[in-house]
Amino acid sequence: MTDIVIDLNADLGESFGRWILTDDEAMLSVVTSANIACGFHAGDPSIMHRVCDLAAKHGVKIGAHVSYQDLAGFGRRSMDVPPNELADKVSYQIGALQVFARAAGAPVAYVKPHGALYNRVVSDHEQASAVAAGTRLADSTLPVLCLPDSAMHVQAQHAGLPVINEAFVDRAYTATGTLVPRSIPGAVISDPRQVARRAVAFAREGCVTTLDGESVSIRARSLCVHGDTPGAVELAKQVRTALEGAGVRVEAFA
Repeated sequence: MTDIVIDLNADLGESFGRWILTDDEAMLSVVTSANIACGFHAGDPSIMHRVCDLAAKHGVKIGAHVSYQDLAGFGRRSMDVPPNELADKVSYQIGALQVFARAAGAPVAYVKPHGALYNRVVSDHEQASAVAAGTRLADSTLPVLCLPDSAMHVQAQHAGLPVINEAFVDRAYTATGTLVPRSIPGAVISDPRQVARRAVAFAREGCVTTLDGESVSIRARSLCVHGDTPGAVELAKQVRTALEGAGVRVEAFA
């Protein structure tokens, strides 16, 4: 088998105060990169601090999971934010996480937009440019994790930032290689065996079967399991076991 290396990332730190959503410690024993909420869609300072400590303890890379400022909507509602303001909000979130990452003895190693912002920068070059500008202001060396061939990919490259392509093992795809909106039945995939098969197909074949049954090519260096998907820890374990069983080395990109 060829030497294929894949990162396994998860959205973590998405609890808030006494409200618990993600099983961070369990996920950190499985994944290689952690997209940690920075307080705008979920998370708070104490949660950010704790998850950075846990990530460093497990040797998991820390990523800033930046979003629109939308706690009530979990960052999944699209917002029209002026580009300069969005850039500042992105820098602010990265900077906040950097404090806790440094305290844990680890750097913030990359940036990944969340939710509505992630979907928006697939095609909106102005918003994508703002995310790139905000990332560059915080640290001009930070890679951006995004969909292949997206506006975010293009604008990050224009800003001189490294780009890492990712794919989602627990989300359905359209024939154009974008994510099916969560409002459509079947958009979220929670069957461990199906998710594991998709992970291996992404890694070894560079493709996935769409919601309509077609095959679409998607080349990714990192695979994501959403921390809030039902049974997320078991999904992540199944994915990692399947990848390693298929001869894929699971290792962080950063």
